[in-house]
Amino acid sequence: MKTIGLLGGMSWESTAGYYRAINQGIKKQLGGLHSAEIIMYSVDFAPIEALQHSGNWQQTGEILSKAACAMEAGGADFFLICTNTMHKVAEQVEAAVTIPLLHIADATGNALQSKGIKKVGLLGTAFTMEQDFYRGRLEKKFGLEVIIPEKENRQTVHDIIYQELCLGRIIPQSQAKYIDIVDNLAHKGAEAVILGCTEIGMLIKESDVTLPLFDTTLIHAAAAVKKALAES
Repeated sequence: MKTIGLLGGMSWESTAGYYRAINQGIKKQLGGLHSAEIIMYSVDFAPIEALQHSGNWQQTGEILSKAACAMEAGGADFFLICTNTMHKVAEQVEAAVTIPLLHIADATGNALQSKGIKKVGLLGTAFTMEQDFYRGRLEKKFGLEVIIPEKENRQTVHDIIYQELCLGRIIPQSQAKYIDIVDNLAHKGAEAVILGCTEIGMLIKESDVTLPLFDTTLIHAAAAVKKALAES
């Protein structure tokens, strides 16, 4: 079994979900008392969030690069960045280490392709929904048509992530807003919706909506289990 590096803490609420899902996946595959071999580096999210909103992505990349180097030194064979938004600096972080990054958009794109999805809605932070580092990768590498909510709804999605979900707050009124936004994406032709922030799965489930939901935390974790158990 390969050792998985988890670069987490952004937020720790969703990183806890990664840890649980990966260990459950290893147990399902190997049985008994088996669990995953994991090295985790959990960063302090507050300064990173401040840097995100001030546009200082270079410094966020430096923080994550330092953490990735520590995981490599600790013996990780490959690593995950346990957040969609911080894949904006994925190339910077990858360049700091020699171990491979398991990219969350690639895991998600593969999952969508396996289900024959062509047109997909995307929910996430404003950075993930509006910028090219995530949508562009899905479109160029996987041939997907990615659609996003209207501007007002994007702000709603973004604010709920940072002001509620990252703090572990689950509010029924916010759940209802997300359900309405998913319905709007369905009306725009989405065949499915990517939960493109690792906290969103805390708020809505597939049973709440009319479209298939692709939870990136669970998809990323499953891809990590597969890679950890692969022979090469």
